[in-house]
Amino acid sequence: MKVAKKDVIKLHYIGKIKETGEIFDTTHEDVAKEAGIYNEKGIYGPVPIAVGAGHVIKGLDEALEGLEVGKKYTLEIPPEKAFGKRDPKLIKTFTIGQFRRQGIYPFPGLDVEIETESGKKLKGRVMSVSSGRVRVDFNHPFAGKTAVYEVEILEKIEDPIEKVKALIDLRIPRIDFEKVQIEVGEKDVKIDFGEQTLDPRTLVLGEILLESDLKFLGYETVEFKPTVEDLLKPPEAKIEEEETEKVEPEMEEKTEEAPEEIAKEVEEAEEIEEANEESTVENETKEE
Repeated sequence: MKVAKKDVIKLHYIGKIKETGEIFDTTHEDVAKEAGIYNEKGIYGPVPIAVGAGHVIKGLDEALEGLEVGKKYTLEIPPEKAFGKRDPKLIKTFTIGQFRRQGIYPFPGLDVEIETESGKKLKGRVMSVSSGRVRVDFNHPFAGKTAVYEVEILEKIEDPIEKVKALIDLRIPRIDFEKVQIEVGEKDVKIDFGEQTLDPRTLVLGEILLESDLKFLGYETVEFKPTVEDLLKPPEAKIEEEETEKVEPEMEEKTEEAPEEIAKEVEEAEEIEEANEESTVENETKEE
């Protein structure tokens, strides 16, 4: 079975720099530890992606098309389709004072984040410090390098709901799937995340990315519950809504009981009126 664009697959990979053999990324926990790139907060294991959606670097994304599921491959990705070619224009010179005003004391090899006068933040690496001048390279650390990926395509997901689950797992890996409900139509998807303990901002970003992924697969309408708008509401607004929801049912209950209460009041009024009439008759009889 071959992989095609828009297929949702699961794969293992190890990414290396051809020129140095340095491992820069992997889905294998043991390999990450051996290479010194292990991230305690990271999640390791087979990764789900939609082929062609840009979930991996461009060259790898393109190279996956036409490969066989269940096989292992070694793929070489040229710089222009990996981390880009080196651009001399991205090497800038600053005064040492610009760094010190931001509390940075630069030295060669230091990774820095520089805030420009316009407020934009740029990440780079200090190349040299000399005569009060600091040269910083804003190219990607692997720019100009050839990437080599050892890839194993484990699975091609066919079931529509499982595809959606796989993409949720990619975008919101710590989601509690027991609380998630998914409905998939021919051109629409509905996802109810239920009561999650995740930071609302995590869900907001996840929903935005998921909508893009699912529309890439061909779905025209994607609905989420809670919506992005709901998640972005301040806590005060949510409390007011909850209180309103509590009051409305109480009002409905009172409205339903109202006819019975009115009937009771009418009945009591009639009894009082009858009693008054009887009292009047008795008085008239006595007078006679």
